[in-house]
Amino acid sequence: MRARSKSAGYGFAAGERHSTAGAAVAGTHDLRLFIVAGEHSGDALGAKLMAAINAHSKGRVHYLGVGGELMEQEGLASQFPLSDVAVMGPISILQQLPRIVSRVYRTVDAVVAAEPDAVVIIDAPEFTHPIAKRIRKRAPNVPIIDYVSPSVWAWRPGRARKMRRYLDHVMALFPFEPEAHDRLGGPACTYVGHPLIERLNWLRELDPMPLAERLNLDPERPIVVILPGSRSSEVARLMAPFGLAVERLGEGVCTPQVIIPVLPHMRALIASRLKSWSVKPALVEGEEDKFRAFKLAHAALTASGTVTLELALAGTPMVVGYRVDSIAAPFLRSLLKVPTVVLANLVLGENVFPELLQEECEPELLAAQMELLLKNTPERARQLAALEKIPQRLALEHGAPSDAAAEVVLRYAKHGRYRAQ
Repeated sequence: MRARSKSAGYGFAAGERHSTAGAAVAGTHDLRLFIVAGEHSGDALGAKLMAAINAHSKGRVHYLGVGGELMEQEGLASQFPLSDVAVMGPISILQQLPRIVSRVYRTVDAVVAAEPDAVVIIDAPEFTHPIAKRIRKRAPNVPIIDYVSPSVWAWRPGRARKMRRYLDHVMALFPFEPEAHDRLGGPACTYVGHPLIERLNWLRELDPMPLAERLNLDPERPIVVILPGSRSSEVARLMAPFGLAVERLGEGVCTPQVIIPVLPHMRALIASRLKSWSVKPALVEGEEDKFRAFKLAHAALTASGTVTLELALAGTPMVVGYRVDSIAAPFLRSLLKVPTVVLANLVLGENVFPELLQEECEPELLAAQMELLLKNTPERARQLAALEKIPQRLALEHGAPSDAAAEVVLRYAKHGRYRAQ
């Protein structure tokens, strides 16, 4: 076994924390994994991955890297707080750029000093991919696995071939991504499943009636869920057209009951934008009430994003509206390489859920599409049939997504870059 560096406080021996899952097997050395998350969603994904690795491993697993509280609870010794790099938006990134750059170099130094059996980077490509590139140059024999593929299938497809130079494997969340990487000359890619799959049984058993009773909803009137986004820029652009669309729905069919699930940090902004609405929605917080609202709703009017998959798994028909600023719009149009930006459509392989983007994201068109979903129409029937297919399209042959991801990581950690392929 090669010597392990313990210098500069970067090595696993410095304040080492480890998992004791599974009895140590004679002749099997402890595995040493370096895992890097760059944002809080990656921390949640990393924690599930670590728990699955612990369960699958036949010896102890030692963890070093960058992560938040959830990964630390699973045994990660983080090089610095996740908040140092978990910033969103170009302005925030520019403001924090010197610190982020210093954290990139510090992380690379830590990997080189620790000599792990494998490195796993999780999403946040603006932070994690510069780290991976530098690791490949300085420690070329260390396997590097990327958990969550950048959207090379949607824009900047040339990234796939470049990623092959510094990544050994990509673990994909969507079933169409392995074919895309193969077609674009990217790294080896395995579909390990979206983490939402692990919540399917919970979602099916979730009773929506406590929310209906708490909000005193009228069973004779349609229920509409509005989802204007999770970022302030999205809320700023979408609340006005979404609100006017709801008004127009009240003119054409009976006035719908409206529920808006909100994140705590977005509640004040959404509440301020609601002052101009003639319809006064109910605001709900928390995962349980969000999915209860989805299950109660006859239809949803939503921003684009992962939420379209959440709605799909809840069986909620939807219309998707989205706007970006006028400066970014032409740039994005020239870069997009897919026939739809709706993840639920991409998983299906057909455009079932209507998307109204930019100049089409206006109240009359949004309301017209929504009205079709509030009645017994062919459009509603088509969506309901499509919604039944999505869990099957996302399903794995066996096990949970975190288990499938753990198998890939352990293969590289145990066999190295060349034998694991």
